[in-house]
Amino acid sequence: MSPSARRKARQLLVQALYQWQVSGSDISSIEAEFHTDNNMSKVDTEFFGELLHGIPGRLDEIDGVYESHLDRKSQDLDPVSRALLRMGTYELSFRVDVPYKVAINEAVNLAKKFGPTDAYKYINGILDKVAATTRAVEVKSGQRR
Repeated sequence: MSPSARRKARQLLVQALYQWQVSGSDISSIEAEFHTDNNMSKVDTEFFGELLHGIPGRLDEIDGVYESHLDRKSQDLDPVSRALLRMGTYELSFRVDVPYKVAINEAVNLAKKFGPTDAYKYINGILDKVAATTRAVEVKSGQRR
C-alpha cells in the first residue's frame, strides 16, 4: 500500500477513534459507517480495520504504555490527543513494519490538523518517550528501516 493510502487511513482512523471515545458506539458499527460515508478506494482499509479494532482490543495495554509518560491523567486529555496517542502507541508497539519516525510524524501532523493549538508538541514529546522504550534499538541506531 502507498504511503498516501496509509496517511488517509490514519486520518479516518483518528476520526473513528474520536467518535468511539465520545459516543461509545460499537466499533463494527463505526467501521461500517466510515465505509459507507467515505470513499475508501484510496485508503489502506486493512490497516484502518486492524487499528480500529486493535486499539480498543488492547486498550489497557496501550494506555499503560503512554500514560506513564503523561504529566496529567489520561482522562484530562482532549479526545483527539488521546486518540492520537493511542494510535501512535499502537503503531510503535505492534507495527514494527512502520518506522518509528513515521508513526510519530503522522500522529504529529494529525494533531496539527485536528487537535487543539500546540497539542502536536505534546503528542510529539509523549510518543518520543514511547518510542524510546518500544523501539529502543531502532531509536538508538537512528534507523529508518
